[in-house]
Amino acid sequence: MDSHNLVVMANRIGDFFKAMPERDEALDGIVDHIKKFWEPRMRSALSLYLLEQNGYGLQPIVLEALQSRIKVWQ
Repeated sequence: MDSHNLVVMANRIGDFFKAMPERDEALDGIVDHIKKFWEPRMRSALSLYLLEQNGYGLQPIVLEALQSRIKVWQ
């Protein structure tokens, strides 16, 4: 998987959910969306990217969602 494309897609998800008034709901929404609609290999590639690149290029809300809730969808 191309990590650049995964970052772009994750940030688009973040764009949608960051408009929500409740931050916890937005964070849960980001992770839930990835869990429901991304294949396991995409989630694994994103997890590896987080480990290797420390989430470089991800929006702060996306990075926070993944770091605080990643065990939910692995």
